[in-house]
Amino acid sequence: MLEIALSAEPAWPAATDWDTLATRAATAALNATPYGALTTADALIEISIRLTDDAEVQALNRDYRQKDKPTNVLSFPMVAPDLLDAVANSDDGEVLLGDIVLAHGVCVAEAAEKGITLHHHATHLIVHGALHLLGYDHQGQAEADAMEQIERDVLATLGIADPYLNDQLHED
Repeated sequence: MLEIALSAEPAWPAATDWDTLATRAATAALNATPYGALTTADALIEISIRLTDDAEVQALNRDYRQKDKPTNVLSFPMVAPDLLDAVANSDDGEVLLGDIVLAHGVCVAEAAEKGITLHHHATHLIVHGALHLLGYDHQGQAEADAMEQIERDVLATLGIADPYLNDQLHED
């Protein structure tokens, strides 16, 4: 069973049900991959999602990626991709799949620049982050194309337009 552990700083609008948004986005992302069984596994599969400010994300980005600037989303996988099948077939216990962290100021600015809602942009970034937890990446063009197609497909199921029509998300 997939469980989302969400924490949100006050800067993130309280009017949005971030728990539901995060659960829908992460579940849809996992279900669009060969690891969809993680969402219904007997083991408790947890993803931690933190909605925070730019300063916290900048510190994480500096400390873990040696990039001293805030970015929209960071992902910290806790399970090696080659072990994901074993996790999905586990019948007990708890597994932390990883952490996803979003920076409020960066996300708000990007959403405004793209002419979309913060709600839609955050959904996209959680999908993007969840795919990183599963080992997907965008280092080369072929990897980027494959990952972006999964994102497009997932977002379409959630009623969100293609985020890659006019520009590129990747700052990470």
